[in-house]
Amino acid sequence: MSVSEIDESDLITSAALEEKAKLKRHFSRFDIYFFLICTIVGVDTLAQVATNGAQGFLWLIFLCIFFFVPYGLLVAELGSAIPEEGGAYVWTRMAWGRLTGALNSVFYWFSNPVWIGATLAFLAIAAIQKYFFEFEDGSVTYYIVGLVYIWFSVWSAILSFGVGKWIPTIGAWCRIALVAIFSVSTVMYASQYGLNFPAASDWTPTWAAFIALVPLIFYNLVGFDLPSAAGDEMTNPQKDVPVSVIRAMITSILLYGLPILAIICIIPPKDLEGASGLLDAVDKVFKVWGSAESIMIKFVVVMFVLAVVSSASTWLMGADRAQAIASVDGAGPRWLGRFSPKLGTPVNVNVVSGILATMVFVAASTVTSGDAANAFNVTIGVVLLFTTLSYIVIFPAVIKLRKSHPHINRPYKIPGGMTGVWVCGLLTTFWAAFASLVGIFPGLGDGELLNDADLPEGVTRLGYTSMTFGAIAITLLVGFIFYRLGAPTRANLVVDPEAPVDEVTV
Repeated sequence: MSVSEIDESDLITSAALEEKAKLKRHFSRFDIYFFLICTIVGVDTLAQVATNGAQGFLWLIFLCIFFFVPYGLLVAELGSAIPEEGGAYVWTRMAWGRLTGALNSVFYWFSNPVWIGATLAFLAIAAIQKYFFEFEDGSVTYYIVGLVYIWFSVWSAILSFGVGKWIPTIGAWCRIALVAIFSVSTVMYASQYGLNFPAASDWTPTWAAFIALVPLIFYNLVGFDLPSAAGDEMTNPQKDVPVSVIRAMITSILLYGLPILAIICIIPPKDLEGASGLLDAVDKVFKVWGSAESIMIKFVVVMFVLAVVSSASTWLMGADRAQAIASVDGAGPRWLGRFSPKLGTPVNVNVVSGILATMVFVAASTVTSGDAANAFNVTIGVVLLFTTLSYIVIFPAVIKLRKSHPHINRPYKIPGGMTGVWVCGLLTTFWAAFASLVGIFPGLGDGELLNDADLPEGVTRLGYTSMTFGAIAITLLVGFIFYRLGAPTRANLVVDPEAPVDEVTV
């Protein structure tokens, strides 16, 4: 079959084939499982969910059943059926075309360096500042710690995947150790001092808690698709992806549910302070260790910091690879997608991510008050929603590809035939759309159509909406520019010899 007879979305560029030839297969089932744990279980938001008390735990379990499980089944099918480098970008390109894939890829990628520079860097600084070294905010030491955190994460993404993959593995074990020690300590604490278990009335679902928690919990639970961005580096994705996803699904629910339940049973929600709440709970519970308290706290804080570092590393490894493949596939500037012949990693996009994260970190550290700070914080919040927005396009691809590419070999299929596919596709897409809508319009339906009391402090509804749609419009513009810059690369479309599509491989 000639190239002209094949749908363009099923073709690949000669540039992409050139870059993919630099990849090495050393991503095993063991690695995928721990990569998933590190990707999904974020210690930075555990306490934010717990600040909502029993409601936080209630809605976590609800979304685990009605979002997380269908999401895992969806990725198990797509990741094993289309195990190509680029993962979610390739799925969206095959389902909706290159332009849609190009625009969505920018949203999928761009939020990660912003998250690292605006959230994770400050979390790492705060933990080190409180438990190891005293230094002033804005001091030289402050900036050194933040920049070391950012560029260590970038460096770990640049490393050969055969080496770099051990950082997520270490990070996953740190999460397991942290949760295990914290859970054991909580049992010891309960036996000595009792618990502050929420009253029965606190478990009654409320709309206000629901709309406040859905975007946060949704953001916590995404990440199943990230290892598939390294599809051509997996040793046996057809078998390993479904098994790893199912195992990681069960483990992640436990690693989220146990510490959140423990936190709400120890500290009243009003006494928790956002991201630092987990360490606040550690401070309170670990007095059961007596003379060893200081050592145990420091050990757990080290686990906490390593978990935060590995979160940045895994998301950079995955999202940067997706954007790199998009770029060499004609959906972005060619230079952004170059892989190192020696390392087999997309160095250029990794460095760009590091530069973006650094700019955001410096800006967030400098702009601390007034209207400029309000505008900056709102913009950052919106950009962090970009990952959520990208899934509105990714999730329904499973339905489209079942219909448009029925001949693909699917080693794993969502149970229930097309009914099961529709259920998983629609449920996940609904939650992605709902989380995005509530994030863009805070206070939606909270006692009125739009409750302005739920807006960030010091920001009007008009101001918030303007900045929100302004950030989205600018990112769309970047996506169109990237697509335009990819035109010369798209001019050389060829048949992908490894594509999982019968017509293409004829």
